[in-house]
Amino acid sequence: MKKTLIVIVGATGIGKTDLSIEIAEYFNTFILSSDSRQFYKELKIGTAPPTEKQLKKIKHFFIGNKSIENYYNASSFEVEVLSILEKIFLEKNFAIMVGGSGMYVDAVCNGIDDLPTVDINIRKKLIDKLENEGIESLRFDLQRMDPKHYEVVDLKNAKRILKALEISIMTNKPYSSFLKKKVKKRNFKIIKIALKMDRGKLYERINKRVDIMIENGLIEEVKKFYNKKHLNALNTVGYKEFFAHWDGEYSLEKAIELVKRNSRRLAKRQITWFKRDKNINWFYNNEKEKIINFIKKN
Repeated sequence: MKKTLIVIVGATGIGKTDLSIEIAEYFNTFILSSDSRQFYKELKIGTAPPTEKQLKKIKHFFIGNKSIENYYNASSFEVEVLSILEKIFLEKNFAIMVGGSGMYVDAVCNGIDDLPTVDINIRKKLIDKLENEGIESLRFDLQRMDPKHYEVVDLKNAKRILKALEISIMTNKPYSSFLKKKVKKRNFKIIKIALKMDRGKLYERINKRVDIMIENGLIEEVKKFYNKKHLNALNTVGYKEFFAHWDGEYSLEKAIELVKRNSRRLAKRQITWFKRDKNINWFYNNEKEKIINFIKKN
């Protein structure tokens, strides 16, 4: 039997964690998280990681295994996952990868372009420039150094712009010249499952989940990291909105409202990302038996 990686993706708050545990129990295997926000051990509420009870049910990888102080990217994730899968497949026929970070999922399924290791001093200078001059100055630099990538990159995403500039400056070549987009062959089968739900119902779930996070101490958790708000790991929904509140930009009530709104927007972007992949098979989040049967037949 060919070794198989079951990939379960979908929008934030749609129920991926619960379903993946049930499927892992059925196939007697382990789970690898591809939710880049759940890698960080310090973030225990705002990233909605599996509970202690869930972690005891099924062995998980990539939950709280990094620090917010560490730089981490999809390329490193690809290497680590492939190494772990090799070990899992020595004793299991199946492994499960679950999460909503599309770039990290793609890195494992398709491979990621081999990019040079970035000079830490270049990164620091660019981050300082971002903090002192704003994202517009980085956009200007990118447009000058790599007009091709400038046309396609998300110009609101400082992280993506920083990455492109880092490579361009270090190599003196446009970042786009490194992006060949060749799919790497894997020695295991991949079955991709995406979860769907009525948009209105999903948004209700997201709003309720934020309320529960607030009750569980999200605001107190975020406040602990205010003096580290410059870290890349903290530039994420559920944290950056409260940082802006303490910077005096708006009220606490407005910050909570923005966490909900930005979480809904994140869900919408995730759905758009996964819909472009024609190899993904879509199911409602309550169709466990149907999903299991589909996996067994394929």
